[in-house]
Amino acid sequence: MAMADGKRLNDEELEKLLAEAGREAPLPSGQLLERIMADAEAVAARAEAPAPPSVPPAARHGGRAGRLLAALGGWPALAGLATAAVAGVWLGLAPPPGLEAISRGAQLPLGGGDYGVEEFMPSLDDMLTEG
Repeated sequence: MAMADGKRLNDEELEKLLAEAGREAPLPSGQLLERIMADAEAVAARAEAPAPPSVPPAARHGGRAGRLLAALGGWPALAGLATAAVAGVWLGLAPPPGLEAISRGAQLPLGGGDYGVEEFMPSLDDMLTEG
């Protein structure tokens, strides 16, 4: 090749070199084609085999509890739900001091007092006002 000599090819020489390389398309060897066909047949045989059913183990036993457990996502999801429920009961029965201040309502910045729950709920009066 000309680049190994340190000589740079001009456009015409490069075009000739690329045209010559395009005429001589290499063909794969017979061994390579045989290996490719063997791999393709092995993959096709695996694809034709039926896949095992993807039913969670809890649903295989049937019953309402098994179907409910499968619908929730199995035991890991049920463990997460149980943890959230326990945390909710714990925070509801013994809230930390900072949470009590938040749950009582937001303080007005100018000392106007606490908001009540009814202040956060829309009413028909709010929707009928003109403005």
